[in-house]
Amino acid sequence: MSLGVRIFLVYVLFVALSGYFVLRTVMDEIRPGVRQSTEETLVDTANLLAEVIREDVKAGTLNSKGFPEILRAYRQRKPDATIWGIKKSGIANRIYVTDGAGKLLLDTAGDPAGQDYSRWNDVYRTLRGEYGARSTTEQFADGPTSVMYVAAPIIDDGLIIGVVSVSKPEVSLQPYIERSQWRLISLGIGLIFFGLIVGAALSWWLSSALRRLTEYAQTVSEGHRAQLPSYQGGELAQLAAAIEHMRVQLEGKAYVERYVQTLTHELKSPLAAIRGAAELLHDNLPDAQRQRFVTNIDNESLRLQQLIERLLNLAMVEQRKGLEEHVVIPLRTLMQHLLYAQEGRTLAAELTLKNEIDDTASISGERFLVQQALSNLLENALDFTPRSGLIRVTSKRIGTNIQVSIFNEGPAIPDYALPRLTERFYSLPRPATGRKSTGLGLNFVNEVAELHGGSLSVKNIDNGVESIVTFPAT
Repeated sequence: MSLGVRIFLVYVLFVALSGYFVLRTVMDEIRPGVRQSTEETLVDTANLLAEVIREDVKAGTLNSKGFPEILRAYRQRKPDATIWGIKKSGIANRIYVTDGAGKLLLDTAGDPAGQDYSRWNDVYRTLRGEYGARSTTEQFADGPTSVMYVAAPIIDDGLIIGVVSVSKPEVSLQPYIERSQWRLISLGIGLIFFGLIVGAALSWWLSSALRRLTEYAQTVSEGHRAQLPSYQGGELAQLAAAIEHMRVQLEGKAYVERYVQTLTHELKSPLAAIRGAAELLHDNLPDAQRQRFVTNIDNESLRLQQLIERLLNLAMVEQRKGLEEHVVIPLRTLMQHLLYAQEGRTLAAELTLKNEIDDTASISGERFLVQQALSNLLENALDFTPRSGLIRVTSKRIGTNIQVSIFNEGPAIPDYALPRLTERFYSLPRPATGRKSTGLGLNFVNEVAELHGGSLSVKNIDNGVESIVTFPAT
């Protein structure tokens, strides 16, 4: 299981548990909250009614001045009100009034006057000067439900002469409670879903960032050139910088060790030849043999020089992570210059050279590196072209790239050698001399092409071999 998936699963668990407990806590608080708000409204209503009927209760005329008819009319009203999307079409309050002894004077529920309500908690506590309230389960048309009662004292000259109670059945509050709960659940689910999306995006981003670093490390470990992922600050940027610093340190050490080993191996053969020829020159030899050994020393010294120069050029390219300049390079002019430089060799071998690169073909890059790369390809073609053979250089634009193709007549490359041509120090014997080159030329060309964002390919075609190097066009 990837790190991103594990982080996401932990995030999901955290969000799910947090959402569950928060929603459950808030849901549990909705019903008490609605009841508290309703109770506060009942307190205000009861105290208002206590003041309205105080004089009638004091005079004993509560039932003779039309107040009962007012309450009956109040109970029969059909308010056409829409509250938070919920239709209210009836009056749910019950109101009753008792005297100072708790005897019923008036009840909108229709109970006869004279009943003793003093045992009910709202009346009992109010008559004692306390806050009177109670909650009782009563039977309604829809079944039993809890009813809240809140009472207020009717006071005259500091004495409690009666009590007025106002009630509200919980069934009338249930639609508002359910609506609040549903809205809260919907909002909670939406927030949890949004949180999961954010978590998934965060996990994907982190996993993607780490995956790019992993791919970079794997690519570098395989010896290929790669671009260090870029991050805008934070721990990932620090991690990328640390990996790059470690790569430079380790690669530099490994690079030196590898090159010392390979250079030592490659120098053994020409040094042994030079040493052997030099030892023989101490003896008295005929002039012809002496000249042959001197020529051997000269050839092997030149080979050593070429090996060292090409190793230095290759090392310079391999350690580079990008181009130091971008200039426009006309390919036909550059190739013509390289062909002129090889004119003596081509005339001696009676070769036919054709520069068919388009006049408009140009690339952007480092002129020195491109020139060295094309020069290596041309020298390679010259080495394998038989006497009076043909070398043809062409160009082709493909999309945003330009392909430079160097064709030379000559023997086909063996199948076993084709995949190894760009390996360092791998070379095939030259037909004319039977000797191998340094084996660094095509490796250098491949490195230069990749540094410019291109590629190199070598293949057999009819009557010869074609080397194609691709560069991004200007």
